[in-house]
Amino acid sequence: MNRLHGAIRSYRWGSHTVLAELTGRPSPSDRPEAELWLGAHPADPARVDDAVSGVSLLDVISADPLGQLGAANAERFRGRLPFLLKVLAAEEPLSLQAHPNSMQACEGFEREDANGVPLDSPARNYKDDNHKPELVVALTRFEALAGFRDVRRTVALLRALGVAELDRCAEQLAAQADSSGVRALFTQWITGDEHSATLIGAVVEACRRYMSGEPNGAVGEFAAEAQTALELGSRYPNDPGVLISLLLNRITLERGEGMFLAAGNLHAYLRGVAVEIMASSDNVLRGGLTPKHVDVPELLKVLDFRPGSMPVVRAGCDGRDNTRVYEMPEREFELTRLQLDTSRSGASASTVNLAAGDPRILLCTAGSTVLSSPGASLELSAGQSAWLPASNPAVTIVPAQQHARSSSPLSAPDDADSPHRQEICAHVYSVDLDD
Repeated sequence: MNRLHGAIRSYRWGSHTVLAELTGRPSPSDRPEAELWLGAHPADPARVDDAVSGVSLLDVISADPLGQLGAANAERFRGRLPFLLKVLAAEEPLSLQAHPNSMQACEGFEREDANGVPLDSPARNYKDDNHKPELVVALTRFEALAGFRDVRRTVALLRALGVAELDRCAEQLAAQADSSGVRALFTQWITGDEHSATLIGAVVEACRRYMSGEPNGAVGEFAAEAQTALELGSRYPNDPGVLISLLLNRITLERGEGMFLAAGNLHAYLRGVAVEIMASSDNVLRGGLTPKHVDVPELLKVLDFRPGSMPVVRAGCDGRDNTRVYEMPEREFELTRLQLDTSRSGASASTVNLAAGDPRILLCTAGSTVLSSPGASLELSAGQSAWLPASNPAVTIVPAQQHARSSSPLSAPDDADSPHRQEICAHVYSVDLDD
Protein backbone atom coordinates (compact mmCIF):
# COMPACT_ATOMS: atom_id res chain seq x y z
CA MET A 1 0.00 0.00 0.00
CA ASN A 2 1.15 3.52 -0.75
CA ARG A 3 0.17 7.05 0.09
CA LEU A 4 -1.73 8.67 -2.77
CA HIS A 5 -1.55 12.37 -3.63
CA GLY A 6 -4.56 13.66 -5.54
CA ALA A 7 -4.62 16.25 -8.29
CA ILE A 8 -6.34 19.56 -7.53
CA ARG A 9 -8.51 20.90 -10.35
CA SER A 10 -9.32 24.60 -10.43
CA TYR A 11 -12.66 25.73 -11.86
CA ARG A 12 -14.54 28.98 -11.34
CA TRP A 13 -17.26 27.32 -9.24
CA GLY A 14 -14.81 25.94 -6.65
CA SER A 15 -13.89 26.98 -3.11
CA HIS A 16 -10.86 28.93 -1.92
CA THR A 17 -10.89 27.16 1.46
CA VAL A 18 -12.45 23.67 1.54
CA LEU A 19 -9.87 21.59 -0.34
CA ALA A 20 -6.97 23.67 0.96
CA GLU A 21 -8.03 23.05 4.57
CA LEU A 22 -8.91 19.41 3.94
CA THR A 23 -5.48 18.66 2.50
CA GLY A 24 -3.57 20.77 5.04
CA ARG A 25 -2.40 23.54 2.71
CA PRO A 26 -2.51 27.33 3.24
CA SER A 27 -6.04 28.73 3.11
CA PRO A 28 -7.48 30.58 1.30
CA SER A 29 -5.96 29.32 -1.93
CA ASP A 30 -4.96 31.68 -4.74
CA ARG A 31 -7.52 30.14 -7.12
CA PRO A 32 -10.90 28.50 -6.58
CA GLU A 33 -10.27 24.77 -6.09
CA ALA A 34 -13.18 22.66 -7.27
CA GLU A 35 -12.14 19.01 -7.41
CA LEU A 36 -9.59 16.66 -5.87
CA TRP A 37 -8.99 13.79 -8.32
CA LEU A 38 -7.92 10.44 -6.88
CA GLY A 39 -7.44 8.00 -9.73
CA ALA A 40 -5.52 7.17 -12.89
CA HIS A 41 -7.38 9.18 -15.52
CA PRO A 42 -4.84 10.36 -18.13
CA ALA A 43 -6.07 13.97 -17.84
CA ASP A 44 -4.79 14.28 -14.25
CA PRO A 45 -3.64 11.09 -12.52
CA ALA A 46 -2.88 11.02 -8.81
CA ARG A 47 0.69 10.37 -7.73
CA VAL A 48 1.95 7.54 -5.55
CA ASP A 49 4.24 8.32 -2.59
CA ASP A 50 6.07 11.64 -2.84
CA ALA A 51 3.72 14.37 -4.08
CA VAL A 52 6.42 16.07 -6.15
CA SER A 53 8.65 13.34 -7.52
CA GLY A 54 6.35 10.34 -7.09
CA VAL A 55 5.21 8.18 -9.97
CA SER A 56 1.73 8.74 -11.37
CA LEU A 57 -0.80 6.04 -10.55
CA LEU A 58 -1.43 5.75 -14.29
CA ASP A 59 2.22 4.77 -14.85
CA VAL A 60 2.24 2.42 -11.88
CA ILE A 61 -0.75 0.51 -13.25
CA SER A 62 0.55 0.56 -16.83
CA ALA A 63 3.86 -0.99 -15.67
CA ASP A 64 2.17 -3.81 -13.72
CA PRO A 65 -1.52 -4.22 -14.59
CA LEU A 66 -1.72 -7.78 -13.23
CA GLY A 67 -0.24 -6.92 -9.84
CA GLN A 68 -2.07 -3.63 -9.47
CA LEU A 69 -5.51 -4.61 -10.77
CA GLY A 70 -5.49 -8.42 -10.52
CA ALA A 71 -5.48 -10.72 -13.54
CA ALA A 72 -9.25 -10.86 -13.99
CA ASN A 73 -9.70 -7.09 -13.60
CA ALA A 74 -6.77 -6.29 -15.88
CA GLU A 75 -8.42 -8.31 -18.64
CA ARG A 76 -11.94 -7.09 -17.89
CA PHE A 77 -10.97 -3.39 -17.92
CA ARG A 78 -8.19 -3.50 -20.53
CA GLY A 79 -5.43 -2.80 -18.05
CA ARG A 80 -7.03 0.42 -16.79
CA LEU A 81 -8.32 1.46 -13.39
CA PRO A 82 -12.07 1.66 -14.10
CA PHE A 83 -13.04 4.22 -11.45
CA LEU A 84 -12.20 7.79 -10.48
CA LEU A 85 -12.75 9.09 -6.94
CA LYS A 86 -13.18 12.84 -6.38
CA VAL A 87 -13.91 15.34 -3.66
CA LEU A 88 -16.09 18.18 -4.97
CA ALA A 89 -16.19 21.63 -3.35
CA ALA A 90 -18.88 23.73 -5.02
CA GLU A 91 -19.41 27.33 -3.92
CA GLU A 92 -21.27 28.21 -7.13
CA PRO A 93 -23.50 26.17 -9.44
CA LEU A 94 -21.90 23.85 -11.98
CA SER A 95 -23.08 23.73 -15.56
CA LEU A 96 -26.17 21.81 -16.62
CA GLN A 97 -24.69 18.59 -17.94
CA ALA A 98 -25.14 14.94 -18.82
CA HIS A 99 -22.85 12.04 -19.60
CA PRO A 100 -23.02 9.45 -22.41
CA ASN A 101 -23.44 5.70 -22.14
CA SER A 102 -20.68 3.35 -23.28
CA MET A 103 -21.84 3.06 -26.88
CA GLN A 104 -22.33 6.80 -27.25
CA ALA A 105 -18.92 7.52 -25.72
CA CYS A 106 -17.10 5.11 -28.04
CA GLU A 107 -18.89 6.41 -31.13
CA GLY A 108 -18.42 10.07 -30.19
CA PHE A 109 -14.74 9.65 -29.29
CA GLU A 110 -13.95 7.88 -32.55
CA ARG A 111 -15.92 10.41 -34.59
CA GLU A 112 -14.18 13.42 -33.09
CA ASP A 113 -10.80 11.72 -33.52
CA ALA A 114 -11.59 11.02 -37.18
CA ASN A 115 -12.63 14.66 -37.63
CA GLY A 116 -9.31 15.82 -36.20
CA VAL A 117 -10.73 17.60 -33.13
CA PRO A 118 -7.80 17.95 -30.68
CA LEU A 119 -8.29 16.41 -27.25
CA ASP A 120 -7.63 19.77 -25.62
CA SER A 121 -10.00 21.69 -27.91
CA PRO A 122 -12.74 23.63 -26.08
CA ALA A 123 -15.16 22.26 -28.68
CA ARG A 124 -14.32 18.63 -27.91
CA ASN A 125 -17.25 16.72 -26.38
CA TYR A 126 -15.64 13.32 -25.86
CA LYS A 127 -12.29 13.25 -24.05
CA ASP A 128 -12.23 9.45 -23.82
CA ASP A 129 -14.19 6.39 -24.94
CA ASN A 130 -15.78 5.55 -21.60
CA HIS A 131 -19.18 6.14 -20.04
CA LYS A 132 -19.51 8.12 -16.82
CA PRO A 133 -22.14 6.85 -14.38
CA GLU A 134 -21.55 8.52 -11.02
CA LEU A 135 -22.53 8.48 -7.38
CA VAL A 136 -22.28 11.64 -5.30
CA VAL A 137 -22.34 11.38 -1.48
CA ALA A 138 -22.69 14.52 0.64
CA LEU A 139 -19.96 15.47 3.11
CA THR A 140 -21.88 18.65 3.96
CA ARG A 141 -25.42 19.60 3.02
CA PHE A 142 -25.39 19.30 -0.76
CA GLU A 143 -27.82 20.98 -3.17
CA ALA A 144 -28.47 19.84 -6.72
CA LEU A 145 -30.77 19.70 -9.72
CA ALA A 146 -31.08 16.23 -11.22
CA GLY A 147 -33.44 14.36 -13.53
CA PHE A 148 -36.65 15.59 -15.08
CA ARG A 149 -39.38 16.04 -12.46
CA ASP A 150 -42.72 14.25 -12.53
CA VAL A 151 -44.80 16.07 -15.16
CA ARG A 152 -47.72 16.82 -12.87
CA ARG A 153 -45.45 18.57 -10.40
CA THR A 154 -43.74 20.53 -13.16
CA VAL A 155 -47.10 21.67 -14.55
CA ALA A 156 -48.10 22.83 -11.05
CA LEU A 157 -44.83 24.75 -10.67
CA LEU A 158 -45.15 26.51 -14.03
CA ARG A 159 -48.70 27.56 -13.22
CA ALA A 160 -47.75 28.72 -9.71
CA LEU A 161 -45.32 31.33 -11.07
CA GLY A 162 -48.09 33.26 -12.78
CA VAL A 163 -46.41 33.97 -16.13
CA ALA A 164 -48.70 33.83 -19.17
CA GLU A 165 -46.09 32.15 -21.39
CA LEU A 166 -45.39 29.55 -18.70
CA ASP A 167 -49.13 28.88 -18.47
CA ARG A 168 -49.09 28.05 -22.20
CA CYS A 169 -46.08 25.80 -21.66
CA ALA A 170 -47.88 24.10 -18.78
CA GLU A 171 -50.85 23.38 -21.03
CA GLN A 172 -48.54 22.02 -23.69
CA LEU A 173 -46.83 19.72 -21.19
CA ALA A 174 -50.09 18.61 -19.57
CA ALA A 175 -51.41 17.60 -22.99
CA GLN A 176 -48.38 15.33 -23.52
CA ALA A 177 -47.40 14.26 -20.03
CA ASP A 178 -44.57 11.88 -20.90
CA SER A 179 -40.94 11.89 -22.01
CA SER A 180 -41.91 13.14 -25.47
CA GLY A 181 -43.65 16.16 -23.95
CA VAL A 182 -40.67 16.88 -21.71
CA ARG A 183 -38.32 16.58 -24.66
CA ALA A 184 -40.43 18.97 -26.75
CA LEU A 185 -40.50 21.68 -24.07
CA PHE A 186 -36.81 21.23 -23.25
CA THR A 187 -35.87 21.52 -26.93
CA GLN A 188 -38.07 24.59 -27.33
CA TRP A 189 -36.35 26.31 -24.42
CA ILE A 190 -32.74 25.30 -25.07
CA THR A 191 -32.80 26.25 -28.76
CA GLY A 192 -34.52 29.53 -27.94
CA ASP A 193 -35.48 32.40 -30.23
CA GLU A 194 -35.60 36.19 -30.11
CA HIS A 195 -38.25 36.03 -27.36
CA SER A 196 -36.20 33.82 -24.99
CA ALA A 197 -34.53 36.67 -23.12
CA THR A 198 -37.92 38.25 -22.46
CA LEU A 199 -39.30 34.99 -21.07
CA ILE A 200 -36.25 34.40 -18.88
CA GLY A 201 -36.55 37.91 -17.47
CA ALA A 202 -40.25 37.37 -16.79
CA VAL A 203 -39.52 34.08 -15.03
CA VAL A 204 -36.83 35.63 -12.83
CA GLU A 205 -39.18 38.45 -11.85
CA ALA A 206 -41.97 35.93 -11.17
CA CYS A 207 -39.62 33.96 -8.91
CA ARG A 208 -38.78 37.15 -7.05
CA ARG A 209 -42.49 37.82 -6.47
CA TYR A 210 -43.05 34.21 -5.45
CA MET A 211 -40.25 34.37 -2.84
CA SER A 212 -41.64 37.63 -1.45
CA GLY A 213 -44.95 35.90 -0.81
CA GLU A 214 -46.99 37.86 -3.34
CA PRO A 215 -49.92 38.04 -3.61
CA ASN A 216 -51.02 36.10 -0.51
CA GLY A 217 -48.23 37.02 1.87
CA ALA A 218 -46.84 33.48 2.13
CA VAL A 219 -44.17 31.62 0.18
CA GLY A 220 -45.61 28.56 -1.58
CA GLU A 221 -44.54 24.94 -1.85
CA PHE A 222 -42.07 25.60 -4.68
CA ALA A 223 -39.83 27.96 -2.72
CA ALA A 224 -36.64 25.95 -3.32
CA GLU A 225 -37.28 25.78 -7.06
CA ALA A 226 -38.10 29.48 -7.32
CA GLN A 227 -35.09 30.51 -5.24
CA THR A 228 -32.81 28.38 -7.41
CA ALA A 229 -34.13 29.89 -10.65
CA LEU A 230 -33.77 33.37 -9.12
CA GLU A 231 -30.14 32.73 -8.17
CA LEU A 232 -29.30 31.18 -11.52
CA GLY A 233 -30.91 34.12 -13.31
CA SER A 234 -28.68 36.56 -11.42
CA ARG A 235 -25.54 34.58 -12.27
CA TYR A 236 -26.45 33.68 -15.85
CA PRO A 237 -28.86 36.30 -17.25
CA ASN A 238 -30.54 35.24 -20.50
CA ASP A 239 -29.21 31.67 -20.18
CA PRO A 240 -31.86 29.06 -21.14
CA GLY A 241 -30.59 26.97 -18.24
CA VAL A 242 -32.65 29.23 -15.98
CA LEU A 243 -35.81 27.96 -17.66
CA ILE A 244 -34.59 24.37 -17.81
CA SER A 245 -34.01 24.38 -14.06
CA LEU A 246 -37.80 24.52 -13.70
CA LEU A 247 -38.05 21.06 -15.31
CA LEU A 248 -35.63 19.30 -12.94
CA ASN A 249 -35.90 17.78 -9.49
CA ARG A 250 -34.54 20.13 -6.80
CA ILE A 251 -32.66 17.94 -4.33
CA THR A 252 -31.05 18.43 -0.93
CA LEU A 253 -28.71 15.72 0.35
CA GLU A 254 -27.76 15.64 4.01
CA ARG A 255 -24.39 14.30 5.19
CA GLY A 256 -23.92 10.68 4.17
CA GLU A 257 -26.82 10.67 1.71
CA GLY A 258 -26.11 9.96 -1.94
CA MET A 259 -27.55 10.25 -5.42
CA PHE A 260 -26.79 7.99 -8.36
CA LEU A 261 -26.70 9.52 -11.85
CA ALA A 262 -26.98 7.11 -14.76
CA ALA A 263 -26.05 7.96 -18.33
CA GLY A 264 -28.25 10.64 -19.86
CA ASN A 265 -29.33 12.20 -16.55
CA LEU A 266 -29.37 15.99 -16.85
CA HIS A 267 -28.05 17.55 -13.65
CA ALA A 268 -26.31 20.54 -12.07
CA TYR A 269 -24.69 20.58 -8.66
CA LEU A 270 -25.49 23.85 -6.91
CA ARG A 271 -23.44 24.03 -3.71
CA GLY A 272 -21.82 21.87 -1.06
CA VAL A 273 -18.99 19.40 -0.52
CA ALA A 274 -19.23 15.77 -1.56
CA VAL A 275 -17.38 12.59 -2.39
CA GLU A 276 -18.02 11.57 -5.99
CA ILE A 277 -17.21 8.18 -7.48
CA MET A 278 -17.60 7.48 -11.19
CA ALA A 279 -16.36 5.38 -14.04
CA SER A 280 -13.00 6.79 -15.12
CA SER A 281 -14.14 9.32 -17.69
CA ASP A 282 -14.15 13.06 -18.32
CA ASN A 283 -16.94 13.11 -20.91
CA VAL A 284 -19.31 16.03 -20.27
CA LEU A 285 -22.07 17.33 -22.54
CA ARG A 286 -23.23 20.71 -21.31
CA GLY A 287 -26.65 22.32 -21.65
CA GLY A 288 -26.22 25.76 -20.10
CA LEU A 289 -25.19 27.78 -17.03
CA THR A 290 -21.63 27.92 -18.31
CA PRO A 291 -19.37 29.94 -20.61
CA LYS A 292 -17.96 26.63 -21.90
CA HIS A 293 -18.88 24.81 -25.09
CA VAL A 294 -22.55 23.78 -25.42
CA ASP A 295 -23.44 21.34 -28.20
CA VAL A 296 -27.23 21.13 -28.21
CA PRO A 297 -27.62 18.50 -30.99
CA GLU A 298 -25.12 16.19 -29.27
CA LEU A 299 -26.73 16.73 -25.88
CA LEU A 300 -30.15 15.82 -27.29
CA LYS A 301 -28.69 12.49 -28.49
CA VAL A 302 -27.74 11.38 -24.98
CA LEU A 303 -30.42 12.85 -22.69
CA ASP A 304 -32.90 10.61 -20.89
CA PHE A 305 -36.17 12.57 -20.80
CA ARG A 306 -38.14 10.10 -18.68
CA PRO A 307 -39.75 12.11 -15.85
CA GLY A 308 -39.78 10.97 -12.25
CA SER A 309 -38.25 11.47 -8.82
CA MET A 310 -34.57 11.05 -7.93
CA PRO A 311 -34.24 8.55 -5.07
CA VAL A 312 -31.81 9.28 -2.25
CA VAL A 313 -29.21 6.53 -1.83
CA ARG A 314 -28.21 5.61 1.71
CA ALA A 315 -25.41 3.31 2.77
CA GLY A 316 -26.60 -0.01 4.10
CA CYS A 317 -24.79 -2.11 6.69
CA ASP A 318 -23.45 -5.26 5.03
CA GLY A 319 -22.63 -7.05 8.28
CA ARG A 320 -18.82 -6.82 8.01
CA ASP A 321 -17.20 -4.78 10.78
CA ASN A 322 -18.26 -1.12 10.65
CA THR A 323 -18.66 -0.87 6.89
CA ARG A 324 -21.64 0.60 5.08
CA VAL A 325 -21.95 0.05 1.36
CA TYR A 326 -23.71 2.23 -1.21
CA GLU A 327 -25.30 -0.36 -3.47
CA MET A 328 -24.96 0.56 -7.15
CA PRO A 329 -25.91 -1.05 -10.48
CA GLU A 330 -22.44 -0.44 -11.96
CA ARG A 331 -19.56 -2.94 -12.11
CA GLU A 332 -16.75 -0.37 -12.19
CA PHE A 333 -17.01 0.77 -8.58
CA GLU A 334 -18.41 0.17 -5.11
CA LEU A 335 -18.23 2.89 -2.46
CA THR A 336 -17.98 1.88 1.19
CA ARG A 337 -18.20 4.17 4.19
CA LEU A 338 -16.01 3.20 7.15
CA GLN A 339 -16.81 4.77 10.49
CA LEU A 340 -14.28 4.11 13.25
CA ASP A 341 -16.08 5.31 16.34
CA THR A 342 -14.68 4.90 19.85
CA SER A 343 -18.02 5.89 21.37
CA ARG A 344 -19.32 2.43 20.51
CA SER A 345 -18.70 -0.49 22.79
CA GLY A 346 -16.46 -3.43 21.94
CA ALA A 347 -13.06 -3.65 20.27
CA SER A 348 -14.58 -4.35 16.86
CA ALA A 349 -16.20 -0.92 16.87
CA SER A 350 -12.76 0.60 16.26
CA THR A 351 -11.48 -1.91 13.70
CA VAL A 352 -12.27 -2.61 10.06
CA ASN A 353 -10.77 -5.45 8.04
CA LEU A 354 -10.43 -5.13 4.26
CA ALA A 355 -9.91 -8.28 2.23
CA ALA A 356 -7.25 -8.54 -0.46
CA GLY A 357 -7.90 -9.14 -4.15
CA ASP A 358 -9.22 -5.91 -5.67
CA PRO A 359 -7.61 -2.52 -6.32
CA ARG A 360 -8.81 0.01 -3.78
CA ILE A 361 -8.50 3.71 -2.93
CA LEU A 362 -9.05 4.88 0.65
CA LEU A 363 -9.84 8.51 1.50
CA CYS A 364 -9.88 9.79 5.09
CA THR A 365 -12.28 12.73 5.47
CA ALA A 366 -12.10 13.20 9.25
CA GLY A 367 -9.82 12.21 12.12
CA SER A 368 -6.91 9.86 11.53
CA THR A 369 -6.41 6.15 11.01
CA VAL A 370 -3.68 3.54 10.67
CA LEU A 371 -3.68 0.94 7.90
CA SER A 372 -1.79 -2.25 8.70
CA SER A 373 -0.91 -5.34 6.69
CA PRO A 374 1.91 -7.88 7.17
CA GLY A 375 5.18 -5.97 7.09
CA ALA A 376 3.71 -2.53 6.40
CA SER A 377 1.66 0.26 7.97
CA LEU A 378 0.48 3.69 6.86
CA GLU A 379 -1.17 6.50 8.81
CA LEU A 380 -3.81 8.68 7.14
CA SER A 381 -5.17 11.92 8.55
CA ALA A 382 -8.08 13.98 7.23
CA GLY A 383 -7.63 14.76 3.55
CA GLN A 384 -5.08 12.00 2.93
CA SER A 385 -5.57 8.89 0.82
CA ALA A 386 -3.96 5.57 0.00
CA TRP A 387 -3.67 3.20 -2.95
CA LEU A 388 -4.06 -0.52 -2.23
CA PRO A 389 -3.21 -2.68 -5.26
CA ALA A 390 -4.89 -6.03 -5.81
CA SER A 391 -1.68 -7.79 -4.76
CA ASN A 392 -1.66 -6.09 -1.36
CA PRO A 393 -2.43 -8.42 1.57
CA ALA A 394 -5.53 -7.91 3.65
CA VAL A 395 -5.55 -4.63 5.59
CA THR A 396 -6.70 -3.80 9.12
CA ILE A 397 -7.82 -0.24 9.81
CA VAL A 398 -7.86 1.23 13.32
CA PRO A 399 -8.04 4.81 14.69
CA ALA A 400 -4.64 6.46 15.02
CA GLN A 401 -5.53 7.98 18.40
CA GLN A 402 -8.40 7.05 20.67
CA HIS A 403 -10.95 9.81 21.35
CA ALA A 404 -9.06 12.28 19.16
CA ARG A 405 -11.10 15.20 17.97
CA SER A 406 -11.21 15.58 14.21
CA SER A 407 -9.71 18.72 12.69
CA SER A 408 -11.34 18.20 9.31
CA PRO A 409 -13.48 21.07 7.98
CA LEU A 410 -16.02 18.37 7.02
CA SER A 411 -16.53 16.94 10.52
CA ALA A 412 -19.47 19.04 11.68
CA PRO A 413 -22.05 17.31 13.88
CA ASP A 414 -24.18 14.73 12.11
CA ASP A 415 -27.02 13.45 14.25
CA ALA A 416 -27.99 10.88 11.65
CA ASP A 417 -24.68 9.08 12.22
CA SER A 418 -23.96 9.35 15.91
CA PRO A 419 -24.70 11.56 18.92
CA HIS A 420 -20.96 11.39 19.67
CA ARG A 421 -19.62 12.91 16.47
CA GLN A 422 -16.82 14.68 18.38
CA GLU A 423 -15.39 11.29 19.43
CA ILE A 424 -15.12 9.74 15.98
CA CYS A 425 -11.46 9.04 15.35
CA ALA A 426 -11.67 8.32 11.65
CA HIS A 427 -14.14 8.67 8.82
CA VAL A 428 -12.96 6.87 5.69
CA TYR A 429 -14.42 6.29 2.25
CA SER A 430 -13.20 3.21 0.41
CA VAL A 431 -13.77 2.47 -3.26
CA ASP A 432 -13.06 -0.78 -5.06
CA LEU A 433 -14.74 -2.93 -7.69
CA ASP A 434 -18.29 -4.22 -7.43
CA ASP A 435 -18.07 -8.00 -7.56
